[in-house]
Amino acid sequence: MSKENPVKVKFYNGENIPLELHKVRVVQKLNLVPVERRLAALYEGGFNTFRLSTKDVFLDMLTDSGTNAMSDQQIAAMMQADDAYAGSQSFFRLQKAVEEVLKKKYFLPVHQGRAAENILSCAYIKKKGGLIPMNYHFTTALAHITQYGGRIVELLYGEAYNLSSSHPFKGNMDIEKLEQVIRETGVENIPFIRMEASTNLIGGQPFSIQNLREVRRVADKYGIRVVLDASLLGENAYLILQREPGFEHATMAEVIALMTGLCDIVYFSARKLSSSRGGGICTNDETIYRELEALVPLFEGFLTYGGISVREIEAMAVGLYETLDETMICQSPQYIEYLVKALSSQGVPMVTPPGVLGAHVDAMTLCGHIPQTQYPAGALAAAFYLVSGVRGMERGSISNQRDEEGNETYADMELLRLAVPRRVFTLSQIKYVEDRMVWLHRHRHLIGGLKFVYEPPVLRFFMGGLEPVSDWPSQLIAQFKKDFGDSL
Repeated sequence: MSKENPVKVKFYNGENIPLELHKVRVVQKLNLVPVERRLAALYEGGFNTFRLSTKDVFLDMLTDSGTNAMSDQQIAAMMQADDAYAGSQSFFRLQKAVEEVLKKKYFLPVHQGRAAENILSCAYIKKKGGLIPMNYHFTTALAHITQYGGRIVELLYGEAYNLSSSHPFKGNMDIEKLEQVIRETGVENIPFIRMEASTNLIGGQPFSIQNLREVRRVADKYGIRVVLDASLLGENAYLILQREPGFEHATMAEVIALMTGLCDIVYFSARKLSSSRGGGICTNDETIYRELEALVPLFEGFLTYGGISVREIEAMAVGLYETLDETMICQSPQYIEYLVKALSSQGVPMVTPPGVLGAHVDAMTLCGHIPQTQYPAGALAAAFYLVSGVRGMERGSISNQRDEEGNETYADMELLRLAVPRRVFTLSQIKYVEDRMVWLHRHRHLIGGLKFVYEPPVLRFFMGGLEPVSDWPSQLIAQFKKDFGDSL
């Protein structure tokens, strides 16, 4: 099927900049507080950017989860919500959207993506030792799997760990490793195979249709179900259109249908997938639906609201349809590509090729003088907030969890994620991020490490408290004032 491509615009002066295919109609005021206040906010928040108050944040690049801009059509749809505990017409509109966009007949609503992970883990990880092969883990997926006594094994190809590689699909699962794991573990000990679109913790890297087809072939060979985390499904599909041979003239709808059709269960966070709130689990298998059905009222709410506001259910339905619009999905990946290329050209070590969700700075390289025991990605996140007022997220060892004996488990990568939610930032704001990161890179020797002073046992990156191992924040501020004077 041929398609028009309204996305690419060539500028007469030769510049290659992303063009916004939307207009701003509602704005929210931002504040850029002085550097002294930013330092105080870091100490108050335990040098954990999750614990910062938005009154102290200029640009919030922590996550794209629940922070994407909603469309006028979504806001309008929220006004027709059917406020019913059971049998709401809003649910049936969402169910229709799931069937038409994701091509799945049965749908179970949940309040967000991690609720779906809880239900799937509760239903299928029935005994200690259950192993989940996956391309790569996500923090909450890992927490739920281990909470129910399961284990994971990550099966990326070696190329995925080369941060500066140009490989277009670093999220691909290594098929030989998958076969080996199944043979060694035994089919009876593998509840399902999990694929994540796109792999969040290695820089938002996608997998290809060809790779998913190979995973499906192996799953069919051994009679194992395939589960797709589709939270970043639209962006993964967009990069397939851009990068995978044979899909140059395909549509978003065709690629999404291929991806979901190759999987037995699809679950997602609507905070990412449809620019709203909520989440869901869907399948075409009635047996699977019945296995999961009773857990929704137990954990979430009735089957036609699943712990979600009916207004958000209406927004979810519209957002799913909008996922098929390439001009809507492309904006975030194009901004990410622009920022990654701009920073790379000035020597800042970045994860390449540019992925989805955000631009990822290689903190292990940028802060090579900081040992991994002192959490370089967390230190870089704190330092960047200090000099810019921009809140990014640590995606490294702080985001890991300790093993059963309480030993630290160090991440494969130490990344600072600068999330780029859909249709939220302007190009001048992106250029401000570039300017402050280039300055920080040139003064990276001033950044020091962190240590925990408060460490929750689970998901510590959300709530944990840290402090600097030396007085490096004061030294960084001194250099900042020397170069920028009274400027914020």
